[in-house]
Amino acid sequence: MIKVKAWLNAARLRTLPLSISGILVGTAIAAYYGETNTYIFVLALLTTIGLQVTSNFANDYGDGVKGTDNDTRVGPKRALQSGLLTAPQLKVGIYVSIIVNVILIVLLIIVSFGLEDIFYLSLFLLLGAFAIWAAIKYTVGKSAYGYNGLGDIFVFIFFGLVSVLGSMFLYLKAISLMAFLPAIAIGLLSVGVLNLNNMRDIKSDALVGKNTMVVKMGLLKSKRYHYSLLIISVLCLFFFLLTTNASQIRYLCLIGYVPILIHMRKVAETSNEAELDPELKKLALSTFFIALLFFISYYYFL
Repeated sequence: MIKVKAWLNAARLRTLPLSISGILVGTAIAAYYGETNTYIFVLALLTTIGLQVTSNFANDYGDGVKGTDNDTRVGPKRALQSGLLTAPQLKVGIYVSIIVNVILIVLLIIVSFGLEDIFYLSLFLLLGAFAIWAAIKYTVGKSAYGYNGLGDIFVFIFFGLVSVLGSMFLYLKAISLMAFLPAIAIGLLSVGVLNLNNMRDIKSDALVGKNTMVVKMGLLKSKRYHYSLLIISVLCLFFFLLTTNASQIRYLCLIGYVPILIHMRKVAETSNEAELDPELKKLALSTFFIALLFFISYYYFL
């Protein structure tokens, strides 16, 4: 039972709703254009969750062996940091999760494209391999991109563009230009979650040489950057809603930005980085809530 709790700790279950937000949005857009497929939907969700768990295992391992997760860190203690799991155990967990990811990715691609379309099969296999690489290299290795201020770019690409547009393509075998707007919106909200995490950890990250965007910009500019991410996100999503002809219920997803506005005020008033930790959950769940309402309105109320 203790080991199960340790692995659940390393898997960071609270990050999973955010990870599937893009799949919900991409599936909803595909439904708006007339295409649905339950098998693709379920496999896409499982694949995304699998990649997120791999990323979380790798993050726990990478930050743990580098000493980034130490007693000066503000957030919750990690599995390796607290001794719940050893580094070799986490490495085994990473390898097992990679195998699971490969199986899920292959199944998803076959269900979507069949075995005849070699071009799309090859393209999405490469994309899947890149996603696994990105999940691991955020903190693992000497060239970990999370330590060089590139985490924001990768989160935007995978949680926004790839998740929304990629899942949409699995159904439609096409991408609409307007779909970039909700993809950008979800991507920016996801970057906001990462930015908030990095603002919380700015002091401990700076001490160990983890040069995130926040460490490079400083707290004041990072807050301005944070507001920009969230404001541009709502503008992109609102413009997409205006340009579609679905039910008026589609505007309900904007309700999810109400707690985000309250969150922005909290960030503005906070000078103690430790007080930002509860805001992570609020922003991540607000993003999921927006995606879920978007999914419901376009999937069920066309």
